Amino acid sequence: MDVSHLDSVEQTALLTEYCRALDHRAARPILADRWADATADAIDYDFSTLAATPSVVPLVALRAKMLDEIISGFLTDHRDAVVVDLGAGFSSAVHRVNPPAGVDWYSVDLPRVIELRAGVLPAHPADHPVAASLTDPGWAAAIPADRPALVFADGLIAFLDEAAVTSLFTVVTTHFASGLLAFNDYGKVSRLNRLLGRIATSRTTNSPHTQWNFAGFADARVPQRWNPALTLHDEASVMQRPEAAAFPAGLRIAARLSHRVPSIARKARVLQYRF
Repeated sequence: MDVSHLDSVEQTALLTEYCRALDHRAARPILADRWADATADAIDYDFSTLAATPSVVPLVALRAKMLDEIISGFLTDHRDAVVVDLGAGFSSAVHRVNPPAGVDWYSVDLPRVIELRAGVLPAHPADHPVAASLTDPGWAAAIPADRPALVFADGLIAFLDEAAVTSLFTVVTTHFASGLLAFNDYGKVSRLNRLLGRIATSRTTNSPHTQWNFAGFADARVPQRWNPALTLHDEASVMQRPEAAAFPAGLRIAARLSHRVPSIARKARVLQYRF
């Protein structure tokens, strides 16, 4: 499938999917996402131009696994829930989680991405694609509002500026009656951090660092100040998971240091907020 017509923002969906595919091909996969592997094979694109480094791949795979666990746990307690994947891209989370009957899943992304998604991912009976921009306050209009909601974002937040993030959270907490918001983030990302990221991936033609807009936050309670309807439920570092023992050597050292240096732990974390 040809994806050459996608713009730079739309193409950011390719990096996370390719990382999940590379994880599946590894000797000891973390996520083992066979759908990602098939999707990468079906897309006509030079993935070598992406910043899918040996350190990025396991981090992407592990945060997806953590989000899958959060979703599965929520569905155990809420058999009539709606699950909303913000910036779904080509993610096969709906297949990995495989929600039971009674659960409706909504995959939200830009129209051209949703169109391509339908061509590379097999249909799932629970999944409902939503072609919309998440910067449009009306993106949730077609999603049921009166059922428990698990709203999650994998790899999205860094590409929005703070105003867009706070607006997005406002839509979540005003549209849905109750639920859980989960997403990955990178802690506080200074201008220097962003510059170094761009330099480190300067040889790639579609580095995600060139689209990073969000400076982030160190204190996980900050979104509560933005939106009083949110209450921090959990903050978990990817670096402190048992799977970190299988990381590449340099990343494995950083994972060990993360137990002593909180700023390292915050560079790869998954946050949950009740609303």
